[in-house]
Amino acid sequence: MRKHIVAIDMDDTICHLVPKAIHYHNLQFPDRQLTMDQMISFDMTGIWHPECNEDLFFGRPGLYEELEIFDEHTVEEMRKIAKDHDVIIVTAARPSSVPEKWNWLQRWMPFIPFENFFVAKRKTLLDFDLLIDDGPHNLLPAKEAGRLTIGIPRPWNAPIQEQFLMRDSWEGMSELVNRLLAERSAR
Repeated sequence: MRKHIVAIDMDDTICHLVPKAIHYHNLQFPDRQLTMDQMISFDMTGIWHPECNEDLFFGRPGLYEELEIFDEHTVEEMRKIAKDHDVIIVTAARPSSVPEKWNWLQRWMPFIPFENFFVAKRKTLLDFDLLIDDGPHNLLPAKEAGRLTIGIPRPWNAPIQEQFLMRDSWEGMSELVNRLLAERSAR
């Protein structure tokens, strides 16, 4: 029997990207302080400093290696999921950030092999049974394609949170993943 494939996003799902990017934005532009509550869309051009752009906000060298783990349960829950299922990490990335993201992943989750590390913005192009993500642009197409989803609540996905099973902690995530996949298999 084949293992289920569990696709897991990186940024703001297993680590905190936007809070770190906000931190550096606020250091560089102290006259325009941003907060997480303002991040209600992936289009941040209207809220960051006029001299800021996507390359400055998300392209700072070393940024992705500095990111904090999502919570104290993330690594152990990821290890449990990877023991029972084929876990693939699927992350959108600018080319310059790919090595940094891989280094971060190896630092925190060396049990995820390189062949299970995918760079893709359109995640539904890949084969998976369940997706854990924060992006509405990933959750909605996965749901429409009949895939199981678990959302990570963030200000930018607030309008769709009612449509998805949302988890604000990784505590117990492996049990939830196992239950959802078992229920799907039993049908």
